[in-house]
Amino acid sequence: MRYAFLRDLFIISIDHPRYMGFIFIILIVVGIILLISIRQINEYQRGVKFQLGKYTKTLMPGWRLVIPVIQTMRKVDIRVKAVDVPDQEAITKDNISARINAVIYYKVSDAAKATIEVENFYQAVGQLAQTTMRNVVGEMDLDELLTKRDQASQRIREVVDALTDPWGIKVDNVELKDITLPEEMKRTIAKQAEAERERRAVVIKSEGELQAAQKLREAADMLASSPGALHLRTLSTLNDLSSDQSNTVIFAIPVEILRAFDNIVEGFKKK
Repeated sequence: MRYAFLRDLFIISIDHPRYMGFIFIILIVVGIILLISIRQINEYQRGVKFQLGKYTKTLMPGWRLVIPVIQTMRKVDIRVKAVDVPDQEAITKDNISARINAVIYYKVSDAAKATIEVENFYQAVGQLAQTTMRNVVGEMDLDELLTKRDQASQRIREVVDALTDPWGIKVDNVELKDITLPEEMKRTIAKQAEAERERRAVVIKSEGELQAAQKLREAADMLASSPGALHLRTLSTLNDLSSDQSNTVIFAIPVEILRAFDNIVEGFKKK
């Protein structure tokens, strides 16, 4: 049945030789129409086909026939696209102004929806990302925005992906590239960071002194519990000092000796 028309023309040309020229012209016209009807769809594309203005089907990669006038086709690129969201002036939840820019990665998951449901999905995704980014930033404090950028990016991706799903768009990722703060806020944050570092330094120094005091107390308790240990420690210290001739050595008399003298004096007083 597919070649019935050509077969009938061949039979007519044999039976009626005077129609040979007319049939030849018809074959040439049909061949030209077939040639101009061929459309090539690359692997990274999909073809949305319309017949008399009505959507019929989505064409896969390869050579496809699109009859002129009657049928039309629009190619849609399904590769991942990167949209650079320009700087947006946003106000955080704690009323701090910040300029934020981001990049969004998405691709077309349904070529028919991307063609029929939205006029220009590239521009629409960019505008939607700008609005969503301002809304998400307005729900976060500045400290939360600076320390949890991944959560902000994930929230923006989820919102944009849900809103673009009816358009046949799949959002893969959203990355916040830069967060710019006013100069006054930068100086305030720098002062805060400096104060935090000073606080940590004081705490670390205090903890070191506390540990040193504890160790000194343990050492004093150990020396006090051993008779003669303090005298041996004193002699060891003097031995260490004697290695350097430039040192002035002050001999420390044990407290026990002074107490012994006190006891002798008190004994003489009683007599």
